Amino acid sequence: MEYNYKCGCRGRGLCAKGSNTGHYGQLNTFNYLADIPENQEVTDLVEVQFKNTRKGYFHNVNNLPLQNGDLVAVEATAGHDIGTVTLTGKLVALQIKKANLKSNEEIRRIYRIARPNDLERYEAAKAREHETMIKSRQIAKDLGLEMKIGDVEYQGDGNKAIFYYIADGRVDFRQLIKVLAEEFRVRIEMKQIGARQEAGRIGGFGPCGRELCCATWMKNFVSVGTGSARFQYLSLNPQKLAGQCAKLKCCMNYEVDQYIEAGQKILHKDVILQSQEGDYYFFKADVLSGMITYSSDKRLAANLVTITVDRAQEIAEMNKKGEKPETIEPGGRKEPERPVDLATQDDLNRFDKKKKKKKKKKPHHHNEGENNTQPAAKEKKPQDA
Repeated sequence: MEYNYKCGCRGRGLCAKGSNTGHYGQLNTFNYLADIPENQEVTDLVEVQFKNTRKGYFHNVNNLPLQNGDLVAVEATAGHDIGTVTLTGKLVALQIKKANLKSNEEIRRIYRIARPNDLERYEAAKAREHETMIKSRQIAKDLGLEMKIGDVEYQGDGNKAIFYYIADGRVDFRQLIKVLAEEFRVRIEMKQIGARQEAGRIGGFGPCGRELCCATWMKNFVSVGTGSARFQYLSLNPQKLAGQCAKLKCCMNYEVDQYIEAGQKILHKDVILQSQEGDYYFFKADVLSGMITYSSDKRLAANLVTITVDRAQEIAEMNKKGEKPETIEPGGRKEPERPVDLATQDDLNRFDKKKKKKKKKKPHHHNEGENNTQPAAKEKKPQDA
């Protein structure tokens, strides 16, 4: 896939003043001040994004006319790096404050807009990443290190490589760095990431059919506990609750506050509803709709009755006073409708009746000499005077 050197979008997503390129979805920042005049003249700070989940902030000391999507060469530890401009103007200062960058020494400068030769070196360095990752995994395995190298990112000029790895415990990779430096002839930086961050870098689709949240918009990961599943009355099945990162799904935290608020109106599971018919025990609840299902058996689903939260609280108040309703159903128990026997709706012998035979008309015979068309008119008898 060829680069569009002006916008750097690789043909994916839309490049506009207020939006970012499509392949940096999880780090997108909408610039709602883009259309305000002189917005870029407020500050020379610029946000630049690199591969996947890495971005930095730089000073536009040369006053370059930068727009979202421009590929620029920026200052790096050793040499320069190539990145995409994703934000300019007043919002960059707010982003720096959010990132806790307090020292101006941490903010480097932008050299220039990327030239064709810069882009050629950049593409050559990126082409080496997959092969380097495969070889580094084998080297780590030969050294007996309990770690997994999930991704490799080369600097724009090819002088440095960042190795992203996952490990359950602490890893002594000093010998690994020496071997990697001799093998690939570049500066080595090791960066540890978590399972959720690795899933975000790899990408994929969740059971909901949408792209993973960690691969599109989520940047900060909050711990997820089984309590979130209990509040939402989800089955505590690890296979259903775990995501592609083998951790509990982050989306279980999205609606847990609403479930907790709605669950405060529902009676506790241990509350037994007493009626003249017998005792009813909690079976399940639909928290958001406010419906509770009770069973006449404590362990089995027998004689299930679904009532509203208000009805359950009403019965509980009656039980506290020593009163028992006839049944827990509102309005009394209704007799079940008997099945309708379709055979009794009509006569079964209706098809056995004999059909009446139609009488055949006898043919009309005419005498000879008579007009065949019309019968002769009868002569009228003279009336007596």
